[in-house]
Amino acid sequence: MNVLERGRVSSRPVELGLRENWVQFTLLVVVNMCVGGLVGLERTTVPLLGPRVFGLTNDLAVFSFIIAFGLTKAVTNLAAGALTARFTRRRLLLAGWLVGVPVPFLLAFAPSWWWIVGANVLLGLNQGLAWSMTVNMKIDIVGPARRGLATGLNEAAGYGAVGVTALVSGYLATSYGLRPVPELIGVAFVLAGLGLSLVARDTSAHASLELSRHPASGAAVDDAGLARIFVRTSWSHRSLRGASQAGMVNNLNDGLTWGVFPLLFADHGLGLAAIGLIKGLYPLLWGVGQTWTGHLADRLGRRPLIVAGMFVQSGAFVLALTLLRWPLAAGVSSAVVLGIGTAMVYPALIASVSDHAHPAWRAKALGAYRFWRDFGYAAGALMAGILAQVLGLDATVVAAAVLTAASGLLAARWISEHHTAVRTP
Repeated sequence: MNVLERGRVSSRPVELGLRENWVQFTLLVVVNMCVGGLVGLERTTVPLLGPRVFGLTNDLAVFSFIIAFGLTKAVTNLAAGALTARFTRRRLLLAGWLVGVPVPFLLAFAPSWWWIVGANVLLGLNQGLAWSMTVNMKIDIVGPARRGLATGLNEAAGYGAVGVTALVSGYLATSYGLRPVPELIGVAFVLAGLGLSLVARDTSAHASLELSRHPASGAAVDDAGLARIFVRTSWSHRSLRGASQAGMVNNLNDGLTWGVFPLLFADHGLGLAAIGLIKGLYPLLWGVGQTWTGHLADRLGRRPLIVAGMFVQSGAFVLALTLLRWPLAAGVSSAVVLGIGTAMVYPALIASVSDHAHPAWRAKALGAYRFWRDFGYAAGALMAGILAQVLGLDATVVAAAVLTAASGLLAARWISEHHTAVRTP
């Protein structure tokens, strides 16, 4: 059943727009807060579990949980885009929550490190399905004019929850230890996310309505295969290629800092509460900032925010090393700047991909983009593990700064402004 056919089965009157669908939109914002909260459990404590609880001495082994998470989430993102041709968004959202149920219990009580890695496979499935569907469902219901704002609010909710949870888990770890109390707050996220998803309505009818209004007919492109769209999003379409590489480097930074920053600042004498503050500030500012930058991307365009944001992120890494003799100042200031830079980039990239993708194959294009973006988690953790083991943590941060600046230059060269995609893949 394709998008157009699924849209016809609903007898409920359908309108596009944020104001017209504010109840459904708000519910999905809260759902994505729960999605973000679940992954936020890992930001402060899990990188420290490897050496302190399970006795790991190899940096690459410590970062293996991020590699498992990133690879699983990337592949699930890609599959989720294709699965929307066979299943409704709502069913995929519910499936994501069901596979996420064991995650907080595994993190809290895992008897060995490889159980932690296994929990991150489930977490990657949860995030790939649940987060992908909240993005697609919000884009469906707001229509093309407010995509930047919709994606900004979605990512703000998710990453704001990541930041708050990272901050709270750091303080809980200070009082109760690294396990199990900090991880068990994830049970509340699972129950709330699953419960709210059960009452959410599917948005296929909204996607069908936009498709019927689109200047190009959806019939010719609705059957385009995933492989063809993947190639187009990854390389053959210039702007989509630019967005895909920028998204990958952006999350490479996140994967790298996820593993490196707790170890780096712990080595320089900071305790769990301070590390939790640093790890919480970054995604919190990243999240809250998107309520503004998403709207700005609708007004100024996608490309300026993407390019500038990549250079701001690069500067954050330089700042972290420059101030490292004062580790708390280095951590807080770099987290603030990195959060601002990421907030500039994140909603603009998703909106840019949506601009260049026809509504009939937009879910697949977003799945391909999100594959490359979240592959960055695995690439960042792998790069960090190898460089940290061979050259040290400082050299790893320098490499991230250089790579991020290079990505900004590529984004400036490849990404263009285009608000109505009509060509077939």
